[in-house]
Amino acid sequence: MHVLLTLPRWAYRGVVWLANSPKTLLIAYSLLIVVCGSLYHFFEDKSFGDSIWWAVVTASTVGYGDISPSTVPARFMAALLISIMVLLVIPLITAHFASKLIVDTDAFRHEEQEELKANLRQVRKLLEEMAAREGISVPDSAAPPEAPSSR
Repeated sequence: MHVLLTLPRWAYRGVVWLANSPKTLLIAYSLLIVVCGSLYHFFEDKSFGDSIWWAVVTASTVGYGDISPSTVPARFMAALLISIMVLLVIPLITAHFASKLIVDTDAFRHEEQEELKANLRQVRKLLEEMAAREGISVPDSAAPPEAPSSR
């Protein structure tokens, strides 16, 4: 079972690596365009400029139709390029921008959380000392609440 999960695990890590940085996503997109353009140049015997143009138009899913693949390997590559763009790259770009829009500026940083925890411990200690002086028992906040009594 571990062997079967190795490839999906590596694929997932690669997608997370891509998604966490716009720079790596842009580099991956550019590399995808250059590789697909080069392969198209090889498969279809078109100029390199036309091949890169075809890759950009196909990846953007515009598909002007001025250049289209006629060989089977080029058509397969076009389908793969469109699928990668629609199912992976465009959603990653959208998710990255969406995550930037919904950042909670009121959220506490780690240091602030630790400071709050320390302050709460100090308040709890002072409360217990005051309760001990007054002879009042303070219920343990970590203990589960008592069941309600039946009337």
